[in-house]
Amino acid sequence: MLLFTPELCAPRDPMEVLEAALGSVDIVQIRPKRTASLAPCAARETYDWCIRALELLSARPDLDVQLIADDRVDVAAALRERGCAGVHLGQDDCPVAIARQILGPDLLIGLSTHDLRQVGEAGEMSIDYLGFGPIHATSTKGYGRGLGPEAAWIAAEGSPVPVFPIGGIDATNIADLSRIGRAAVSSAVLRADDPGKAAGELRSLLLA
Repeated sequence: MLLFTPELCAPRDPMEVLEAALGSVDIVQIRPKRTASLAPCAARETYDWCIRALELLSARPDLDVQLIADDRVDVAAALRERGCAGVHLGQDDCPVAIARQILGPDLLIGLSTHDLRQVGEAGEMSIDYLGFGPIHATSTKGYGRGLGPEAAWIAAEGSPVPVFPIGGIDATNIADLSRIGRAAVSSAVLRADDPGKAAGELRSLLLA
């Protein structure tokens, strides 16, 4: 899963960076930078970036890539017919039950979790996958230390839905998650000199 934060692509064109990486990712989460730590990104900004990404994907029918919106249930609902596959929610975002009521049974709902208690609680919710982390320290979200790959292994084994480890994952450590076979990455691709090559390398190491 590529967490697409356009601001991390600067000074390059974010859409060119995204297009370069598409061949090596399965899910793109549109995640513009929040203006405040606990406030969801503005609906219009998320909507506009989703539209750009969906248009890019529509021009690449050879790819099987799903697009989801971060935080914004309203955006996911509005773009359902345009191809948006769902939404990713944080612990402080719209409650899962309300999101499911709005989006119906077919769209994906992912939920961020940060410890094994939250993973256990998520098992009672109508969700399709979990994010779990941070696995390592990450400047993107301001975490000074991570939970470690061992915690991700335990979370994945105990979860009834797929788990995507997240946080500080790059080419130096992604192989530690190969037993899970999934990961969510951002800076390791978006800030790379060659985003396409970086995404391909990460995928190869993860699936080795």
